[in-house]
This record gives sequence, C-alpha cells and structure tokens, in this order.
Amino acid sequence: MTRTIRSKEMRAVLLSLFNNYGFSEEKAKLLAEVHTENTLHGVNSHGINRVPFFIEQLQLGLVKKDTEAEKLEGFGSLERWDGGLGSGVLNAIQCTNRAIAMAKENGMGLVALRNTNHWMRAGYYGWMLAEQNCMGILFTNTEPNMPAWGGKEARLGNNPLVIAIPRKKGHIVLDMAMTQFSFGKINEYKLRGDALPNDGGFDADGNLTKNPKDILTTKSGLPIGYWKGSAIAMVLDMLATLLSAGRSTYRLGLEAHEYGVSQIFLCMDSATFQDGDLQEKLLGEIISYTKDITPTQPGGKTYYPGEKSLSNKIENEKNGMQVSEEIWNRVIHLLNN
Repeated sequence: MTRTIRSKEMRAVLLSLFNNYGFSEEKAKLLAEVHTENTLHGVNSHGINRVPFFIEQLQLGLVKKDTEAEKLEGFGSLERWDGGLGSGVLNAIQCTNRAIAMAKENGMGLVALRNTNHWMRAGYYGWMLAEQNCMGILFTNTEPNMPAWGGKEARLGNNPLVIAIPRKKGHIVLDMAMTQFSFGKINEYKLRGDALPNDGGFDADGNLTKNPKDILTTKSGLPIGYWKGSAIAMVLDMLATLLSAGRSTYRLGLEAHEYGVSQIFLCMDSATFQDGDLQEKLLGEIISYTKDITPTQPGGKTYYPGEKSLSNKIENEKNGMQVSEEIWNRVIHLLNN
C-alpha cells in the first residue's frame, strides 16, 4: 500500500524529526532536503525508505550527530579527509563542495574521505557537481554484499559509482551500484511483496533468484555483467581504500553493522577548457545518435543517464510522491516517540 505525500509535507516532517534527534537547524534542514529530493527523483529506496535506517544508526551510536568531516592532509589538488563517523549525507555534501572549490581553482580536485557513513543516494552529489558546471566521478565502498565471481560467499561490496556530466538541456548523471539491483531497491520490492523483474542475487543454496527476501537474507547480490561487475567492484574498493587510507570492504565486513566507509569525490571544472559550445554540440550528437533507433517495444525509447530521474522529479513535484504506507507510518512513529 502507498500513499501520496507532497514534498513540502515530507520536508517539514523530516526537519522536525531530525531536530528531535539532536541535529542543529542547519543540519536537520540539509538532511530533510536530501531525503526528500531523493524521493522526488523516484529513488524512495535511498530517500524516505532510508530514514528509519538512519535513525537506527544514530541510536546504535554508529553515526555521530555532532562531528563534522575534517581535512587531514593536502597534496595539491588531492586531499584526505576524515568523516569522524558523522552523517554520511552531511560529510558527502561538505566533501563534494570542497572538490568543486578545488576544481574551480585548479581545474580538478579530489577529496578522499574515510571514516564516514552511508551517503544515501549517491547520485545526489553528482547532481550537485553538474549544477556547478562540473564533471565528476564519485564512489564509495560498502560492507560485503556480493561474491567475487566464481565464489559463493559475499566478499565484495556493491560499491556505488556516479559519473556526472553537465549539460544545458539536461545533465547526465549515472548512478549505479555494482549489483544488478541496489539493496535498497531490493528492499523496496520486498515492501511491495513483488519479485524482482530479473535475477538479482543468490539464495542460501547459491542459486540465482528473483526473490528479494532470499537475497536480503544472504546479503549476496548478483554482480552487474557477472565477472566484470565483480572486477569493477574490487578495484573501486581498492582505490577508495588506498586514496583515503581508510577501511576496505574486508575491514567493514568484520563488524556487525556497516559504518566507517571510504569514499572518493573527483571533480573537474568543465569551464577549464573554455569550449562550452563544443561540449554541448558533442553531447547533443551522442544523445541524438542513441535516441535515433528502432525501439524493441512499440512506443519505446532510450534514455540517457539521469533523464528519467529528472522527469520523475517534475512529475512528483506536480502530483505528489508515492510512498510506502508502512515506511511513512514508521517515520511518523519515530517523530512522535
């Protein structure tokens, strides 16, 4: 069951909730904005659905509400920061803004962040970059939740990756985990009582399955592209760990809960090349070429990364967001207790 929630109502409820849990007005407002914006984009799995999870992390002491990310070392256009186990969302906003500032000054900036927490929808920070006319590559490691290809036990994280490219007629923002479905999306199917449309992970016997409950139980997702996704996930973890001198997926897996992850924020200022018109022309050619196709289904079309996300936001701002009744009731219960 779902209910319709307007963005104004969601922001107000979440602002009060985060205030109640001890966040300052400024921080509570940012947290409310990010969770609402993620839901507006149609990514409930990393928006409103994540709020109870975030509150649980606070209650367990895994997220420190009063700490902020701090710069540890600087190496020209590369910096290492420590998140102090603070809010992953707030740390990610701070480090994204720092990477943008370095890129505006030097053409490129990279912030490697350790000891942070789940940043919710990774694409949010890609949109931040694009809105500042910046290209970027962002990624995080996670607890083990998928096998190295050929193995049964989960030994790799699904390590979400974002690639952002600004464009006047609609930014390009790729946001994808290294599993066929993110675990937040798998949980969304479970909440609806639906099977996944394609195999999304492995059951207890090591067989591929569309059953979201089985995958959430085993915490063993299907790598995108099978062995290829497995390899990409491994090198993303290596890069995040080495650049930040932080915790690897192996180290994260030693704990009962996921916390203290490592993240990378790489930003490039598109204005550095002083060829904005050419960039727009080249992007337009690529997108037009991929859309000039014979659809596999009548009336079908192709999309560039971020296109559907933006149309979801426009639609949801107009008509309201469809939110799980169970999740909304849990949020209201947290607010009132």
